[in-house]
Amino acid sequence: MTALTKDNLPEKPGLADRLLPRWSVGQWLFAAICLILCLWVLLPIYLLVLSAFSPRDAVFAWPKAFLPLDLSTDTIAFFFGVRGVLAAFFNSVMVAVLTMVISIGLGAPAGYALARFRFRGKDSFRLMIVMTRAFPIAILALPLTVTFIKVGLYDTVFGVALVHSALALPFAVLISSSLFMGIPFELEEAAWTMGCTRFQAFMRVVMPIATPGLAAAAIFAFVISWNEVFAATILTLQHPTLTAFLLTTLAESPLYFRFAGGFFLVVPALIFIFAVRKYLFSMWGIANR
Repeated sequence: MTALTKDNLPEKPGLADRLLPRWSVGQWLFAAICLILCLWVLLPIYLLVLSAFSPRDAVFAWPKAFLPLDLSTDTIAFFFGVRGVLAAFFNSVMVAVLTMVISIGLGAPAGYALARFRFRGKDSFRLMIVMTRAFPIAILALPLTVTFIKVGLYDTVFGVALVHSALALPFAVLISSSLFMGIPFELEEAAWTMGCTRFQAFMRVVMPIATPGLAAAAIFAFVISWNEVFAATILTLQHPTLTAFLLTTLAESPLYFRFAGGFFLVVPALIFIFAVRKYLFSMWGIANR
């Protein structure tokens, strides 16, 4: 047997080896890129929130403390005290909710038809759904305005929701189609053998499984509606959404008012996404089946 001496004992791992993972150069590079992208996205949001809750005289201060102690809600209170802000905020909420309902109500059946039925021109129909996003809303603004004035939908929440639904519907159709394709068709056949009709099998078997994915599609519809500004500005006058209201008032507003407006444009969508984040994770599991 070879005697163990001080020279041939195994070396103890150093502190860096114990704390840092043993990654390759490519893995370290990938982690660095991910970190840079996260900072690129989160840093502006952090500065926006920080400025929205800073005193007015501290908005221009630089450098800013990472965790300031002199936070204030005066800017937020001033923002909500401006005439028309609350009404515009609730208009945006109603438009976003209506957009979700219309987009999922029309997109889910269309996605199911694309996933389950065979018909002539199916691929062309799918391409046409994608091509609808190729037309800028600016080209359609004037015809939509004239049409909405004639039918009485101009300057209404429902009229803006219809336009936002048209913008979000292609995403809802394509997302729901991929979801239904990932659900085994044998489950519906088993429901048929138990006496269910196609509609009953769809509602009782397919929909509960596809609910997480449809919730994810609803998230996209909500975010698209909440952030859209051009159509909301053109199609409203006395009842604007929050984005349209801020667009017409920010140009002549002080800087702290702009930070407060940006805060209420970004944070509600982030809160909504965070609240339903589990459905996003579940959707990835369904789509990868």
